[in-house]
This record gives sequence, C-alpha cells and structure tokens, in this order.
Amino acid sequence: MKLLTVRSLWTCAVTVRWGGGGGHYYQNKLKLAIIGQSVFGQEVYSNLRKQGHKVVGVFTVPDKDGKADPLATAAEKDGTPVFKFPRWRVKGKPIPEVVEAYKAVGAELNVMPFCSQFIPMNVIDHPKHGSIIYHPSILPLHRGASAINWTLIEGDKKAGFTVFWADDGLDTGPILLQKECAVEPNDTVDTLYNRFLFPEGIKSMVESVQLIADGKAPRIPQPEEGASYEGIQKKSNAKVNMAQPAEVIHNWIRGHDKVPGAWTVINGQPVTLYGSSMLTGSVPAGQPLEVEGASQPGVVAKNGLVLYGTDGKALVVKNLQFEDGKMIPASKYFSSGESSSVDLTDDEKKMADEIRNIWKGILSNVAAIEDTTDFFKSGAASMDVVRLVEEVKQKCAGVQLQNEDVYMATTFQDFIQMFVRKLRGEDQEEELVIDYATKEANNMTLKMPYQCFINGAFEDAENGKTYDTINPTDGSVICKVSYASVGDVDRAVAAAKEAFDNGPWGKMNPRDRGSLLFKLADLMEEHQEELATIESIDSGAVYTLALKTHVGMSIQTFRYFAGWCDKIQGKTIPINQARPNRNLTFTKKEPLGVCAIVIPWNYPLMMLAWKSAACLAAGNTLVLKPAQVTPLTALKFAELSVKAGIPKGVINILPGSGGMVGQRLSDHPDIRKLGFTGSTPIGKQIMKSCAVSNLKKVSLELGGKSPLIIFSDCDMDKAVRMGMSSVFFNKGENCIAAGRLFVEESIHDEYISRVVEEIKKMKIGDPLDRSTDHGPQNHKAHMDKLLEYCEIGVKEGATLVYGGKQVDRPGFFMEPTVFTDVEDHMFIAKEESFGPVMVVSKFKDGDVDGVLYRANDTEYGLASGVFTRDINKAMYVSERLEAGTVFVNTYNKTDVASPFGGFKQSGFGKDLGEFGDSSIHMSHHF
Repeated sequence: MKLLTVRSLWTCAVTVRWGGGGGHYYQNKLKLAIIGQSVFGQEVYSNLRKQGHKVVGVFTVPDKDGKADPLATAAEKDGTPVFKFPRWRVKGKPIPEVVEAYKAVGAELNVMPFCSQFIPMNVIDHPKHGSIIYHPSILPLHRGASAINWTLIEGDKKAGFTVFWADDGLDTGPILLQKECAVEPNDTVDTLYNRFLFPEGIKSMVESVQLIADGKAPRIPQPEEGASYEGIQKKSNAKVNMAQPAEVIHNWIRGHDKVPGAWTVINGQPVTLYGSSMLTGSVPAGQPLEVEGASQPGVVAKNGLVLYGTDGKALVVKNLQFEDGKMIPASKYFSSGESSSVDLTDDEKKMADEIRNIWKGILSNVAAIEDTTDFFKSGAASMDVVRLVEEVKQKCAGVQLQNEDVYMATTFQDFIQMFVRKLRGEDQEEELVIDYATKEANNMTLKMPYQCFINGAFEDAENGKTYDTINPTDGSVICKVSYASVGDVDRAVAAAKEAFDNGPWGKMNPRDRGSLLFKLADLMEEHQEELATIESIDSGAVYTLALKTHVGMSIQTFRYFAGWCDKIQGKTIPINQARPNRNLTFTKKEPLGVCAIVIPWNYPLMMLAWKSAACLAAGNTLVLKPAQVTPLTALKFAELSVKAGIPKGVINILPGSGGMVGQRLSDHPDIRKLGFTGSTPIGKQIMKSCAVSNLKKVSLELGGKSPLIIFSDCDMDKAVRMGMSSVFFNKGENCIAAGRLFVEESIHDEYISRVVEEIKKMKIGDPLDRSTDHGPQNHKAHMDKLLEYCEIGVKEGATLVYGGKQVDRPGFFMEPTVFTDVEDHMFIAKEESFGPVMVVSKFKDGDVDGVLYRANDTEYGLASGVFTRDINKAMYVSERLEAGTVFVNTYNKTDVASPFGGFKQSGFGKDLGEFGDSSIHMSHHF
C-alpha cells in the first residue's frame, strides 16, 4: 500500500510507503560431542556450529513434562543426532549400550557446558582431545555445584569462570582458560550470571574449542592452595543465621537470590527474602517487626524491611515471599491485608442501610440486596450509575463519589467498603514524593526528578547505583541519575502487569482514558518551557528547536492519540452460511498488555511520545528505558503523568544501561511488545531476544543512509536551504537526515559554493541562546566518533571542503562539515554519520536511472528526497526510491497523522498515524 501526498511541487510533497553477514570461519575444525543442557548449552552448541565445527552428537537430558531441553530443541531442528539418556551409569558402573551409542558418533572432543549428569571416565577420555567443561568460579575456588552462590555468600570481590580439562576428580582438572569480573555490592546469582558468566562463558567455550583445534590450548595444573569445596545450596539449608554481622547476612541473602531463596521465620511462618542491599545513612521511620534470631527487631519502612546484624549495622530487603508463593513489597508487610473488610461503626452501618435502600430503588427487579449483589449483573445501566452516585451524594454530603467508583466496586459489599473508606478519608492517594535535582538555567529554576519511576513512585535503583548525566554545552555534570538494575526492571514489569491485569487502566472506559491523555498533553504544554530547557541542557538541542519540535511535536502526538482512544474499532465479517445456521464473525481490537519501549538520545522526549502515546491510547501499560545519556525529560514526563491522574503502574521509567535494562526488557516473559529506535546491530540483537524469549511483537526504527537527489531543474534557493536542513537539522542527530546528497553535475559546483557560503553564516554556540543555529553534539563519545568519521573520509580520498574538526571552545561542538568527490565504495558513502556531515556525490546530467541505482545501493531505507520542478521526474523518482518516506521539494516534514518507518535494514513497523505501529491485537469471535 502506498500513500502519496503532494502539496504543490514548490512547497511540500511527501510519499510514504508501506513495505515490507555471515559468520567468521576458522581454518581448523573439529568433530564435537556436546554433553549438557539448558539455554547456555544451546548457545554454545549454536555458536560452535556457526564457527564451522561439526557437532556429531548432542547428549542431553530426557524431556520434562513433554517439553524438550533447549539444547535438544535446537539440535533436533538442525538435524543433529540427539541422545536423551536419563543416566550414564548404574551403581557407579557405565551402561554399556549408552557408552557404545556415544562412541559411535566419532567425536574428537567432548564439550560439556553446565553438564549436570555424571559422565563415565571411558566417555570423558574417549575422544582424541578428551573433554572440556565450563565451571562458574575461578578454580580451584568453589568447586562443586553451587559455585555462584558461594562466590556471593563468601563476599568474594571477584567472580569468574573456568574452562578446564575433565579428569576423574570433582572440578580438579587442568585449566585451559579463565576469566574474571568484579562483584558489585548488590549482585545476585541472577545479575552475575546474566551480566558476565552467561555471555562471556559462551564466548570462552567457543574460544577454547578453537584453541584446541589450532593446537594452542594450555593445560595448567590446578593449585591446591586456595582450593575449596562447599556443599550444594538447597532451600532446606538456606535459612538465614541472623546472629551475624549485617554484611554477612546481606551476602547470604543475595547469594541465594533468586535460587534457592534465603529465608527466615516471622510470626512463626517461613518468609523468603529477596533484593537485599546494605543500608547507608540513617534508618527510616517505620513499624517494628520481630524476626526470629535477630539481635533486635527489624523495621518495616517505606524502602523495605530493615534488618540488623550483630554489629549494629543494617541491611534492607525489598521483597518478601510467603509459603503460599505470594510475594509482596516488604514495605507493605503490615498493609498486605489492606483489601480485607473494614469494620463499620454504628453510624456507618446506618448509612450502609440507607445506601442499600438506594440500590433497592434502582434495582427494583431484585428481591433483596445481598452483600454479593452485583449492580450491573442485576441489570443496571450507565444512567443508573449517575442516579446511584447522585442519590448517595444527597444522603451523605461531603463524600466525593465519581461514576468510575461504581465501575470499580460493582458488588454491594465492595461498594460499601469503598464508600466507608472515602468517608474516613482512607482512600486518598499517597502524595507523590519527589527528591528533585534543581538547576538555574534559561531564567528559571529547573526541578528535575532523577530516580527510577516504578509503580507511581520515584525511588533509587535497587542497588543504589547512580551515574552522571552531562551537559554537552560545557561538559559539566547536571546531576546524578539512578542506574537501574535487572531487579528494577522486574519490579517495573510486575507493576505494569498488575496495572494492566487488575488496575483501573484496564477497566477504564476508552473515552475516560482519552481524557487523561488530553490532560497529560495539557500539562506538557503548561511545562513546555521547562521541558525544552531540560532537553537543551541534557541533549544539546537548540532551545527554539526543542520548543517547537522536541516538545511541541510531543504535545501534538499525545493530543492526536488521545483522540483515537474511543475510535479503535473492530469489524463484522460475513462468513460462509451453512444452512440452516446464519454464521457471522466479529473482530475486536484489544490491547496487548505490557509494552517495553527503548528510545534513543537524539529526540529524547519526542521519541518517548511517538512510541508511548499510541501504546497508552490502546490501553496498554509500559516500561520505558530512556537513553542513558538523556534521561531527564522522560523522568519529568513521569512526574507530569502522575499530575494528570494516570494510575500507578501504567507508566514506568528506568534510566540506565541498554546492555542491561534493554536486554532484560527484550528477554522478559511478561512483556508482549517491544518498540525500539536505535542502531541496526542492536535492533538485530533485540529482535533475536524477543523471538527467543516469548515471541513478543517488535517494531524497529533503525539506521539510515537517506539519499537526497538534487536535479539541475530544482529551485536552487530551496534546494540549498532544505538540503542544508536535511543534513544539519538538530546538529545532524536525526534518523532521517540526508546521509548522502547526489547533485547533478551541471549545478554541482554552484550548489557547493552556495552551501559553504551559508554554513559560514551559521551561529555555533549555547543552545539556550535564541539566535544559535547549531548546538553541541549530544555527548563526547559521539563527537569523537564523528571526528574519526571525518578522518576516514579524508584518508579514503574524499575532498573535505569545509569543517571536519571540533570547534575550539568548551563542550562537544562539531563544525558543520562538507565532503565532495565521494565515491560509492567509500566508508562515508555507505555508513551513517548521525552528525553534521554533508556527503556529496556528483551524477551525470540526465542520468536519472543511474543515480536511482546508486541511491538505492544501500541496505538502509528509512527516508529519501528529490528536488526537481518536473512533476513527471518527481513521480518517477519517488516511486522508485526504496525508502519508507520520500520527500519531494522539501525535507524533514513529519506529522503526527502520517505514518513513519523504514524499509530493509532500517527496520519495520510504523510510528504515528492511525494506531501507530499497532499496540493491539485482533481477536475473532464466531
């Protein structure tokens, strides 16, 4: 489907289309048997095959509950022989038929990633090269099956893994390869495994096999000095000994989090403790709680359960799990039964009787109003809701009842409980507490939230970590920002899922949902100067552009999608009529659930709006990760969402690392859709993780190298002005920026001289200065990359006509740059700069098809453009350019009503327009 909008060739025309490396091979190869299981085993198997080794057999565990192990699943799919032996030995002796089946595959090396079975020595020693095993500790330390647990329990400062040659001892064989990492103060088994032991372990197993294939693998005997063996950690022996110093207790808890879980006894019941961190600073106020064996009572405070060690120091536990499996925030221990009934006073009972009479008057068809009577199941309609609310208000002046309250408490008993809580003032939402970072800028005091925003509250990251966000204008620190952990992601997703499954958002009338989004847009407009100023100091955006585009288009986006909330419609479809029945099917468009959004640093607030407005309009909840270098407008947006009345848990914002937070969002089983804007390589990794985890939907807006073709019959003034804008808009940090200009030969020299003349007039400087044309690049690493990009261009023989250097002033300012004589094979002709670098190539006069071929000779296809006064040429070229957007005699023209997205390796899915990239799914009803 192709949408072509033409608005006078001399003003603006936009075309939007809807469309749809091999591994490195080493010289030496081996025939391998893989003996093991789990996702780790699967990844090792897949990566070894990618490197060209031949896997002659996979030996794994039998199917469990009818489900094959991931290693078996991958191998069966590839047609690799798979053996699922329940055991290799009986009473310590090898089973002959099992050993024979193994020997028949003819392996030259056994690779054993996380092998949990006992393998006989005549199998271990059978191949030419023997067997190698992965072990998650720095051997000889922590031999045995609970190595990761003991690394944390013992408070080791370093963790790591060993690939070693198997022998007949327990993890005692010679060492082939070891790698280590620092242990963070609040690491758990999960974080350590996910951050280092899993990804680096896979790479090292593959590296080890290649070392063996190349005859370069060492065999270093393990020293006995420092050797240790600790027993397997099970739930039964994971009870916390509270009569110890706080740090020892903390290490014990985190060493068992999440498996098998450290526990203690509270009120006679076993309670498992998760999310421990050492308490720094004073103990917050809270209620005392007796904990068995503790030197003094714990404290249930707003940040969790505080536990004391024998040394008087304290730690905080975030979450508690009871024997029935129910998990609660530790801070809610005393209010975990808050949904239970409140006892009514005599006066409240009289009011309840009066309300029962009101219900009876409305539900005249019901014989008696019982506690379990449901208002709507008894036949009440929307008009009856208004009547009920107004009658109750008349009887009980002072109680602020809303229509929504009836929909949320539909049985008589629930209605009375809700009413009494309102009467007592117990239902008041906790006031949002924000610990702002403040800064004087642009003649105002900026008030900036800097913590994670989870379940309607700002709070520190679970591990207390922070990082500095930098002002690119002068390199100064704006403030410290919370650095979210994997645990924070899991809590945010749990909050979003709860909000979707059980909160008011999912039950809300779509029109009311739209009203909240309109209110949010109004608040963004009210705070537009503050938002634009924060965007300027955090991202380097010129203030006037931040006001108009970064913030202005964000407001428009929320208003546009707020209007869609009550217009998302299904359809009825006549289907084959099998007489005597008359069959009909209807479709409903329904929200997906929890959506994850990972946004880039070039338009921090606008990308948030593009991705999240459609998602919220459809009724989803979301967890959003702003770019690590530009988190501040997203966190200010979170504050405004609370003021707008968006229920808690609907929006969650997690500043931090893409590698950690973004990866966990991709992997999380409770997320149903992930939207990402960023680089193509990361997009590929995200898509793979989304597929492997739970086949979550994904939309990707990735890299670009957008061609702009300028013909000699163009309007030269417009082509110069808009050609410059196509490259230098937002300092070139623009996904649709013209990555390469093709200028017809006869006007080429004039075009370049006109451009250089205009560049010299550009004012480079403080983005808050209203007359500035060109602000600083977003962050130092990006500016350094741009300088390297220009150096490569010069080395390859392109002509540097202007710029190419850093501006001699504080901050990360890059000169607007122009390259000519760029040939198709050059790096700068193929790769995106994402900065203010104009890359210009000539094409022969009249060679329309030739220049089209060159323009399309790229793996990207996000945007493109053409300048010509010839309508036929414009239509011909725009139809043949392989890009999601084609600009005709204009550039950078986007609108909230027009869908936006790419072709080829620029990604797929659409932002903006009707439903954006649909955050809904279709259900069919017969």
